[in-house]
Amino acid sequence: MKLDITTLSENTAASPGILAEWGLSVLIETDTSTVLFDSGQSISASHNADVFRIDLGKINKIVLSHGHFDHTGGLKSILSRIGKDIEIIGHPDIWAAKCSYRPGREARNIGIPFSPEVLESHGARFNLTKEPVKIDDDIMTTGEIPMVTGFEEVDANMYVNEGEDLRPDQLLDDQALIINTESGLVVILGCAHRGIINTLYHAKQLTGVEKINTVIGGCHLMGATEERIMLTIASLKELGVSRIGVSHCTGLPAAAIMAREMGDSFFFNNSGKWITLQ
Repeated sequence: MKLDITTLSENTAASPGILAEWGLSVLIETDTSTVLFDSGQSISASHNADVFRIDLGKINKIVLSHGHFDHTGGLKSILSRIGKDIEIIGHPDIWAAKCSYRPGREARNIGIPFSPEVLESHGARFNLTKEPVKIDDDIMTTGEIPMVTGFEEVDANMYVNEGEDLRPDQLLDDQALIINTESGLVVILGCAHRGIINTLYHAKQLTGVEKINTVIGGCHLMGATEERIMLTIASLKELGVSRIGVSHCTGLPAAAIMAREMGDSFFFNNSGKWITLQ
């Protein structure tokens, strides 16, 4: 199976002429499927697809990693380019009234910036489930990710607005995409709010495949303690991850430590990065 992975949107740009924007969008192309994983924050993914001369009309599935604006804000632009009805796979909680809150500050809305009706009028056909979804013989979503490590936790400043009350958001909608290749698993992370290592353990359990070839995407280690970062790196090595390309919410301090500790297996996965596997 041939596998091409193009990062259409990320915080930083890998080459001239493309847009960088806080968020993430990754296009996965195989012999049998073309899947868009997240849509970035606004216009960057569709703009960069034009620069790369990628026909977004060939996308046959969209997967949402979770219901935050920086992963879903480009949906309307993407859907208008696709120009047909298309299945969007996500967790039911993507439509929760998500917000960020810190004591002493007002809660800030960080959810999907469109209503379901608006997106459906542009061709979205939502498939919302807590369970893993098999897209084809080689590609599947993780569904809900169990919290099993002792050092990973969901951000304390994530909430769901329930009228007059704020409820802590456990980010149950956080999920990843798994691609099974002859070289091992390729795991695409959105933000890994429920932990990169929890996600990789779950991917192995779902597929029964031990080898993890490549991990790319957001690792959500912004503000993480050095202890958590080092425990994450130790677990990546124990899992035998061949290479890891970090993006978006990993955070530069964590990325710098990972680059130092992971050596040649580490790379920055920027907007415009293209990876191919045979």
